[in-house]
Amino acid sequence: MEDLTAVNYKRIEKAIAYITDNFGKQPSLEEIAQQVHLSPFHFQRLFAEWAGTTPKRFLQYISVSHAKELLRKEKATLWQASEATGLSSTSRLHDMFVQLEGMTPAEYKHGGKHLQIDYHINTTRFGEILIANTSKGICHLSFITQDRESQVQHLIAQFPNATFAAQHNEIQAKALRIFQHDWTDMPRVKLHLKGTEFQLKVWQCLLEIPTGSLCSYGQIAHAIGTPLAHRAVGTSIGRNPIAFLIPCHRVIQTAGGIGGYRWGINRKKAIIGWEAATHQ
Repeated sequence: MEDLTAVNYKRIEKAIAYITDNFGKQPSLEEIAQQVHLSPFHFQRLFAEWAGTTPKRFLQYISVSHAKELLRKEKATLWQASEATGLSSTSRLHDMFVQLEGMTPAEYKHGGKHLQIDYHINTTRFGEILIANTSKGICHLSFITQDRESQVQHLIAQFPNATFAAQHNEIQAKALRIFQHDWTDMPRVKLHLKGTEFQLKVWQCLLEIPTGSLCSYGQIAHAIGTPLAHRAVGTSIGRNPIAFLIPCHRVIQTAGGIGGYRWGINRKKAIIGWEAATHQ
């Protein structure tokens, strides 16, 4: 039997997709509720429980027009982009609790030899995830987009010489607290990443985007000192191995379009809207 949290997420995901696709028509509560086969009353209550706000308010946050206004100046810095949202620096969640550590050249070269990696599948408000860690920190977090076994095999293929154990632990539990509403008492979380120097620099830059803010690929390129490397930045963002914790979902197209997301466009819209609505 499917977990109720996952069922509710799918309902909200479908509702968000409908709202976004029909933004220009300003759909009513009744019309949106009909799309997920719920009464307006039950849908309103479910949406409020999930996002902490009303569907109408949520719509305002994820509108394309807001994104276009936010990114109207391509050369804006990350701080200027975040400042445009009216957020203070204290809302920069990742600056407060995430430390990033790249794997050593030997670990990288030998496919994770001598590494012990624990992994576990968990249910979150945005669907099921596969999370994995070494003794140093989280090394993988991905949303389940295919069958579970294929997702696990994909993880193992990234570290072919490591030792794997299907078990949950405290390192994972600390990281998973990011999916809750209250971030005021987040523990410190470390990331243990496998990537090139350029990729690590891009991922570190993503960690500096404040919660509830959006930036463009061009802004990231400027921020890391390579203003012409839009394509390389986009490729590095697309290879981000840590969903949500490293917030690649906060990067959109300069023109305001939502852009791509390896774990699904509707999921990206849902995350952006939830962050903006619940952590302003």
